[in-house]
Amino acid sequence: MRLGLALGYWGRGPDPGSLALVQEAERLGYDSVWTSEAWGSDAFTPLTWYAAHTTRIHLGTAIVQMAARTPTATAMHALTLDHLSGGRMMLGLGLSGPQVVEGWYGRPFPRSPLTATREYVDVVRQVFAREAPVELDGRFHPHPYRGEDGTGIGKPLKPITHPLRADLPILLGAEGPKNIAQTTRIADGWLPLYWSPMRPDVYQLTELPKDFMVAPMVRAHVCDDVTQGLLPVKAMLGFYIGGMGHAAKNFHADLMARMGYEEEARRIQELFLAGRKEEAVLAVPDAFADEISLVGPRGRIAKRLELWREGPVTDLLVTAPDPNTLRTLAELNS
Repeated sequence: MRLGLALGYWGRGPDPGSLALVQEAERLGYDSVWTSEAWGSDAFTPLTWYAAHTTRIHLGTAIVQMAARTPTATAMHALTLDHLSGGRMMLGLGLSGPQVVEGWYGRPFPRSPLTATREYVDVVRQVFAREAPVELDGRFHPHPYRGEDGTGIGKPLKPITHPLRADLPILLGAEGPKNIAQTTRIADGWLPLYWSPMRPDVYQLTELPKDFMVAPMVRAHVCDDVTQGLLPVKAMLGFYIGGMGHAAKNFHADLMARMGYEEEARRIQELFLAGRKEEAVLAVPDAFADEISLVGPRGRIAKRLELWREGPVTDLLVTAPDPNTLRTLAELNS
């Protein structure tokens, strides 16, 4: 099982210690570093910065939001960074949710998410392959565009720049069973949310293709007090389950419900949407936060890490607050 460092997205501004953390992860033998985006910092720019200050570590987006860019624009970002980094790029994509897509990007959330995802990946792969001009008779991502409000003179094109790799890896963030099943067919890897090594049946994984990546994020923290160490995990869960979606359409809350915590998920939503955010965080069960993270003394983490190794996980993307935790995991995983 390879280790990756997941940095997420910025809050009010960039973390001044992130570059040092990336360089330490590379020194410790971590295989990859990953960035994210929500409605603030983008995912590609920080990766470019890290690429310029490292030599070996792979660079991944977990995730780039499809609504933020056309598929060809995303492919341009990825192939450019792949060239600049010497072939270290991995492209993680995700749909996000209706509140973000429509509220931040000002675009309609696709009524057929599976079709929209499939078309997006198709176009990106055509760009990477550069075998012919990009063409797709698609519902969401037609190339060329032939809508009634167009000029009708759009021309199929292929990238001027020759991609460094036609097989640049594409991973998808997917939560629902149908989306996960499609991911195993059209992508090179899957970026699960809230992976629990004790509940693999929740994700309904069937036989996976050869070399298929399963790369969940996990909050890790070497500390003496497990309860205190879980508070950042609960804060994250409270925000995602309570605030990252509408009360009637929240993919994160739905996933928590499928994992056996339906009543708790709805209570978290109720509290968060009522403005009682601190109560929402405290309503997150310690048991749920604990099973999707690696928190506690070194010996406890060592035992729990074995559970992650037993399943299909190929890459553990660690969100760690300090170099000591990164170093401990590297030692335990060696």
